[in-house]
Amino acid sequence: MSHNTFPHADHDPRAVRLAARDGTLVGPTAGLAKGFVQVNLVILPEAQANGFLRFCQSNPKPCPLLAVSEPGERGCAALADDLDIARDVPAYCLYRDGRLDRTVHDVSDVWRDDLVTFALGCSFTFEHALIQDGLPVRHIDEGRNVPMYRTSVPLVPAGGFGGHLVVSMRPYRASDAIRAIQITTRFPQTHGAPVHLGDPALIGITDLHSPDYGDAVSMGDDELPVFWACGVTPQQVLMDAGIEFAITHSPGHMLITDIPDSRVALL
Repeated sequence: MSHNTFPHADHDPRAVRLAARDGTLVGPTAGLAKGFVQVNLVILPEAQANGFLRFCQSNPKPCPLLAVSEPGERGCAALADDLDIARDVPAYCLYRDGRLDRTVHDVSDVWRDDLVTFALGCSFTFEHALIQDGLPVRHIDEGRNVPMYRTSVPLVPAGGFGGHLVVSMRPYRASDAIRAIQITTRFPQTHGAPVHLGDPALIGITDLHSPDYGDAVSMGDDELPVFWACGVTPQQVLMDAGIEFAITHSPGHMLITDIPDSRVALL
C-alpha cells in the first residue's frame, strides 16, 4: 500500500494516526509525517514497569525514553493530542510468556487497566534530517521497511531485563557516512550517532541480505553498512525475559507524535 493513500501523509502526524486507527494505513511509517518524532512502544503490566524503566536508564542508546504513561492510560499528553495508544499504530506485536503470540492492527480488545506505555525515540525521526541534507535513505527510496539485525553486543542488565543490542542499517558511501554521523549525533533522543560501521561480522551479523526484522535493501560496491541502535531491542529483551504479557509496535510500524523533530535535536 502506498504511504500516500490518505491526505497530508507527508506532514500531518494526526492524519497518519487516524489512518492507522481506521485501518487505512497498515504499512511501515518511514517517510511519513516528515518533521515529527516517531516512537517505539513498549507496553507492560505495572508490575514489570519499574524494572523496565531501570533497564531503559541503563541502556539509553537503544532505549531513549521520551515518555511514560500512567497505568491504564491510552492517551499521553506528552506525545500528542487526539491519541489512542491502543489503535494509532499500524501494527502491534502481542507477546505472551516470552513468545510472539500474534501481530494485530488494534489492541483495544486486550487492553488492561494495569498497562504502562513506554515511548522510546526512533531512528525514523532523524531520517528527515538526512534527506534534507541530501543523503539518500535506501529503504525509503526502495519502498521497504528498514533492515534490522540482532547483534552480539551485550546490553547492561537491569531490572530483570538483559540481552543483546538490535541495530538498524542504512548503506552509505564513506563520505556520506561521515556526514550521516554528524547529522544523527544531533539526535541523542532518537538513538543518536551510529554504533558501528563497516564489517558486520564484528558485531555478530553474518548475512546483511537476511535481516532478522524488516527488509533487505540493495547495497553498492562502494558503500558501507552503517548501523544505529534500534528500538526493536526491547522486543528481543522481552522475549529473553519470558515476560507473561506485553505489547509493542511491530518493527517499522511506529507511533507518530505531535513533537517536532527540532524539539529533540541538539543545536
